[in-house]
This record gives sequence, C-alpha cells and structure tokens, in this order.
Amino acid sequence: MDLGFLPAVNASLNALATLLLVRGRLLVRAGRVDAHRRTMLAAFGVSTLFLALYLAHKASRSFENTTFHAEGAAKAAYLVFLAAHVALAMTVPVFAIALIRHGLAGRIDRHRRLARVAWPIWMYVSVSGVMLYFLLYHLNPAPA
Repeated sequence: MDLGFLPAVNASLNALATLLLVRGRLLVRAGRVDAHRRTMLAAFGVSTLFLALYLAHKASRSFENTTFHAEGAAKAAYLVFLAAHVALAMTVPVFAIALIRHGLAGRIDRHRRLARVAWPIWMYVSVSGVMLYFLLYHLNPAPA
C-alpha cells in the first residue's frame, strides 16, 4: 500500500496541533479551564495520531530517510534545524503525558511550572515539523 500521501497529512496534523496549542494557552489565560482542558487533550490526540501515522509512513518505507539535496551552508543549517526538531520531539510525549496527569489530578502548580517549559517546546516541534515538510517535499532542490 502506497502511503506517500502521509507526509502532507502529517504536516496538516502538526499545523492543527499548533493551532490547538495556541488556542489552549489563550483559553487558560482567559480563565476558561474546562475549554483549555478539552483543547489541550485534543492537541495531545492530534499529536498522537501524527506520531502513529509518521511511524506507519516510515515503516512503509523501511525507515528510509528523505534526503535534503542542498549543499554547503544550506545543508548544514538544515541538519542543525532537523537535529533540534528531532531532539525536542522526543521530549514532547513525556512532557504531554506529565502535563495531562498533573492537570487531571488537580496538581495545578506542578502543571503550570511544567507547562512553562513544555509548551514552547511542543510549539517549536509542531511548527518546525510543518517547516521540515515544506523543505523536504516542496523546496528540496533537485539532486546534484
């Protein structure tokens, strides 16, 4: 089965997660805690679906990578950007699960303290995921 459509779906899921993260933050700042909870659980669900589909796509391609064909400084910048994305992406599920546990258990002080660190990381990973999609699938130079 050809899963070549999944990178676009995954970029869309990352974009949706970004919108949900922003909405969730605005809601909690407005004191709308129940709406914040539902929105952030939706962000977690969207990100979980992204991860499942990302892994399905990678497995369907025998975990082969898509090469970025730039050279020199552009290639180096891409690799640094990719490394930061991957390293931070590995922390998001851990942060998200801890945030959900603290929030649902009513440990709001712990939830807030962790969210100050986790929210910007989750945002970076979501936004950079969309950017990486465009770099690899729409702006990738032809191979030399």
